[in-house]
Amino acid sequence: MRTDLAVIGAGPAGLAAALAASARGVRVTLVDAATRTGGQFYRQPAAGPGAGRPEAPHHRWRTWERLRDGLAASAVRVLTDHHVWIVERTPDGFTVHALLGPEQQEPVEVPARAVLLATGGYEQVLPFPGWTLPGVVTAGGAQAMLKGGLVVPGRRAVVAGTGPLLLPVATGLAAAGVEVAALVESAAPGRLARHGRALAGKLPEGAGYAARLLRHRVPVLTRHTVVRAHGDDRLTGVTVAALDTDGRVRPGTERHLPCDTLAAGHGMLPHTDLAESLGCRLDGFAVAVDTEQRTDVPGVWAAGEATGIGGAALALAEGHIAGHSAAAHLRDTAPDPAPAALTSRARLRRSAAALDAAYPPPAHWAEQLTDDTVICRCEEVTAGAVREALDLGAGDARTVKLLTRAGMGWCQGRMCGTAVAGLAGCAPTPARRPFARPVPLGVLARPHPQEGPS
Repeated sequence: MRTDLAVIGAGPAGLAAALAASARGVRVTLVDAATRTGGQFYRQPAAGPGAGRPEAPHHRWRTWERLRDGLAASAVRVLTDHHVWIVERTPDGFTVHALLGPEQQEPVEVPARAVLLATGGYEQVLPFPGWTLPGVVTAGGAQAMLKGGLVVPGRRAVVAGTGPLLLPVATGLAAAGVEVAALVESAAPGRLARHGRALAGKLPEGAGYAARLLRHRVPVLTRHTVVRAHGDDRLTGVTVAALDTDGRVRPGTERHLPCDTLAAGHGMLPHTDLAESLGCRLDGFAVAVDTEQRTDVPGVWAAGEATGIGGAALALAEGHIAGHSAAAHLRDTAPDPAPAALTSRARLRRSAAALDAAYPPPAHWAEQLTDDTVICRCEEVTAGAVREALDLGAGDARTVKLLTRAGMGWCQGRMCGTAVAGLAGCAPTPARRPFARPVPLGVLARPHPQEGPS
């Protein structure tokens, strides 16, 4: 069934955009890979566990309830379990190509006059010796287990890395009964103080997290980093150490923390694969948009983390603005400026920029990588192999990839791209991929994939 607007991604940005456009008379189809709407921020538990209080691991649950109820009452067509691998431009607009179901074998087409990309972001994890041990998970992975599976990754955890995501992960695990041995943050507290004016609106939220950390007696080690994870068959502990003002490990400050879980994360990066395949311009790692959230490709809007990492509140504001704009252009009416959302977006973007500046990864993290540290998990490429490629003359991540296969595996460099660039001494750059996810050859060979359910 042809639709006016295909919204890809059912997180905060996609939900807000779909509701705003639908309320203005536009036929909207909301497409998402998960089995339930909500995205990572509003990830819902599976029906099987029968959660008595599904709101417990969540922040701003009432906002989710308004979005959920609004979606149920709207005319938005919702297609979950649809894994979009490319958006094709056609003479009549666009065709969204997806793979249906958990096996991702059955192709589905969604024709649309316009497309709104709300594809979110993914975690950045910098490698360290031992990071491939069972028991080491990403910070977002630990949060997903808690929200979606109602399970905890272990009994005693260390939460480490940098960025504001570590706070809800540490407090969420502690509230679920996990003993959080430490929250290890590589940034110095003073960096937040430098951006006090831009972050003033975040103070109540930050104070709330601080109070919960104190209530659960979670030690906080600022300007510290994980040096190594220990264990044979699985994680048994980590060594952490203090960092000097240049971001190097201070000798003699190492300490061992026994744990069976390490939740590590170093910020997030925007998902831009679909935007890049459409030819949308990027601004750094993010999709470039104008004041209406339009990309430079006619008929394509983008909102949320894909246009820059900024959190759920910013994603909601951007989605609302994008939905208004898309509806106006599709109905050939004057754009509705949505002044409240515009004001909110400007304020939240300032906060997001301040947080990004306050939480940089350790400047010299690559110096701690031993030669046997795995960098590319898909192809099992070690730091030593990357360094050998550099000795052979490789001067950029692409040449390292050609010499070592780093980034050629299942994730196509999403996990290892930053690490390879760091070892190569060059700035990481977005990797242009033809498809947003692996596609079976049989699907590519089919001339006419079947249309999704109407």
